[in-house]
Amino acid sequence: MDFPRQFICATEDYTTYHHFVPAPYFRKTFFADAADCRLRVTGLGFYRVWINGREITKGLLAPYISNPDDYVYFDDYDLSPYIVPNKKNVVGFQLGNGMENAPGGAIWDFHKAAFRAQPKLAFLLEGCGVRAEADCSVKTAPSPLYFDDLRAGVRYDARREIPGWNLPDFDDGGWANALPCAAPLGQYRVCEADPVEPTGVELRAAAIRPGRLRDYTPRDDVEHVVVAEDAGDGREGYLYDFGKNNAGVVRLKINGRPGQRVVLQFSELLTDGEVDYNNIHFYPDGFSQRDVYICKGGEEVFEPPFTYHGFRYCLVMGIDEAQATPELLTYLICTSAGKNVGGFCCSDDTANALYEMCDASDRSNFYYFPTDCPHREKNGWTGDAALSAEHMLMTMNVGTSYREWLRNIRAAQRESGELPGIIPTADWGYQWGNGPAWDAALIFIPYFTYKYTGDREILAENAEAIGRYLGYAAGKRNEKGLLAYGLGDWCPIGGNVRSTLEFTDTVTIFACANMAAFIFDVLGLADAKTYACRQAAEYRAAIRAHLIDKETCVADTGCQTSQAMALYYGVFNEAEKEKATAYLRRIIHENGDFLETGILGARAIFHVLSGAGESELAWKMITRKEFPSYGALVDFGETTIPEFFDLPGEGNYSHNHHMYCDIKNWFISAVAGLRYNPDGTDLSRVRIQPAFIKSLSFAEARYDSPRGEIFVRWERTGEGVDLRVRTDERITAEIILPDGARFTHRGDNVFSFLPAG
Repeated sequence: MDFPRQFICATEDYTTYHHFVPAPYFRKTFFADAADCRLRVTGLGFYRVWINGREITKGLLAPYISNPDDYVYFDDYDLSPYIVPNKKNVVGFQLGNGMENAPGGAIWDFHKAAFRAQPKLAFLLEGCGVRAEADCSVKTAPSPLYFDDLRAGVRYDARREIPGWNLPDFDDGGWANALPCAAPLGQYRVCEADPVEPTGVELRAAAIRPGRLRDYTPRDDVEHVVVAEDAGDGREGYLYDFGKNNAGVVRLKINGRPGQRVVLQFSELLTDGEVDYNNIHFYPDGFSQRDVYICKGGEEVFEPPFTYHGFRYCLVMGIDEAQATPELLTYLICTSAGKNVGGFCCSDDTANALYEMCDASDRSNFYYFPTDCPHREKNGWTGDAALSAEHMLMTMNVGTSYREWLRNIRAAQRESGELPGIIPTADWGYQWGNGPAWDAALIFIPYFTYKYTGDREILAENAEAIGRYLGYAAGKRNEKGLLAYGLGDWCPIGGNVRSTLEFTDTVTIFACANMAAFIFDVLGLADAKTYACRQAAEYRAAIRAHLIDKETCVADTGCQTSQAMALYYGVFNEAEKEKATAYLRRIIHENGDFLETGILGARAIFHVLSGAGESELAWKMITRKEFPSYGALVDFGETTIPEFFDLPGEGNYSHNHHMYCDIKNWFISAVAGLRYNPDGTDLSRVRIQPAFIKSLSFAEARYDSPRGEIFVRWERTGEGVDLRVRTDERITAEIILPDGARFTHRGDNVFSFLPAG
């Protein structure tokens, strides 16, 4: 099917905080002589689509979130089930602002993007005797959605609804004709990423009570906005507590009074019992995760389009006590993360809670691609994505979506090889917010996607960009052969970065070069592999020459992050590892067995400990209830993993990030011991190497691999342990017990033995 080339719009005007332009409706009638009909459509930023009054939109934020100067995404629909042959039919659309016009993205310069414009529509109808593109014969009118923004929320006036507007016999004689407009500059393609849609999990409030808003103070560089219609909203209402932090939208169901103004203020935390959104301080007051609905009167149902929110709480203002029922709001949890492909549980409630918190953070932050947080930024931060690539692939079906996002990463890469820190971007993030540990997403994501799915194409598509990035990084080396041009060990526990930027940047590039060599080897690119291997050797030599004390086997500043990263990524020689590990163990004990890293160190340290036979220590560091620890977060009442480890009430940060969530990986691969395709070369192999944590009576994990399901469970039975391993017959399991015993296995069996010691 061809791509349409003609774009239309309703007006040349576009929305700002000070000037609202309603989301436009469009309708195109056509006569169908048969039922066979197809539609290819894009709406920039977002669209909804109806055929003969029935909505068929693929998801919440169709077609995708991208820079339209890089890629213009289309979706395909088969209209055949909805066409009425030999009669007039109508296709209807509504457009949202999305990335085409994003006033809520001012902090990251989206408000002054070169591509900024009014919402645009292009479509092609083909079949049933029709071939029609969007043109000036399409009719348009303003919809009741009079403000919408991906980050700031929506405003809807039900009194402006147009009954029957998307039905064939509607009289559109009073509607205007659409205007032609300039096409975006990006490459056209059909979106292959999984859609953003409700998971099927719907939550009712766990508690409802009177509540109020805490005073809100945006950042100093956020403009002050006063909207006259907001003047009477007040700051009191009814607080709906849904019990858990998540991401999605609410369904509002109300018996409303004509003109009744219902304000929904979303938040992920309370302070002194008040709804507090000061940690989302990038927006003017009134535009920070707020939806407004104006009633037409009677029974009304509303689900906001073109936006989503990260929240646990919603303060509903403008309703009376009789309306504050459990049925008023339903939380529709949404994501594009696809089906669950892996899992873990054990006999410890804290560990299970932490796993669920990580899983909720991952899904809340997968909206076409990994975002940093669902309530504040909703940006594709590359550093967060690089850290989480492996554990997300172990537990969620995200390979196809990763492949789509990588196209956008490559499009954002400059000819020099430089990458921005967020993608998509409007040219923001090249001067700050990037660097090796963030840019690593370009290499880590295809590497781990190949490891867990066997998708060779994702390697081939990114090989050239990876080589170009390695060349760019090599040009940034200082006189010692080291790098220091990015962000370091971000969001450190305790507030102080203890590793040097030279160390974390250079070790990360060393790891990237090794992964790149693996990728080039799989693709048979001998010269590229040789180049990557040489780069890796040079970085390792520079690190060892300047940042490793070979006598003491201490890395960099001797902190937990530096020591763990050096061990994890192979900076130490084999003969040095025992001494280096002993030093890591010592500094952990000197710190009271508490974690003292940022996000880069946390990604490595627990795997290093398990590799050295110290899974009990790693378990203690994770699950203990004393602060700072993951376990303390459970007792603090967190239901997702926060951006910082802080005491309640301290700091101003997100409570729903995924960059500290690799403990999901550790629970599966170390505690349960399920390590799929451990060397990345054989999709038919799994290593089962459990750590029999003394305080646990059982642990289990599963993974739906490309060769079939893998399941492992160990359980204490009196003085012994039963280990159950179930695999598809196409998979060979290598079982390694803590005492060093090894054997191979296929199928389903239970092995009983006495653990060593």
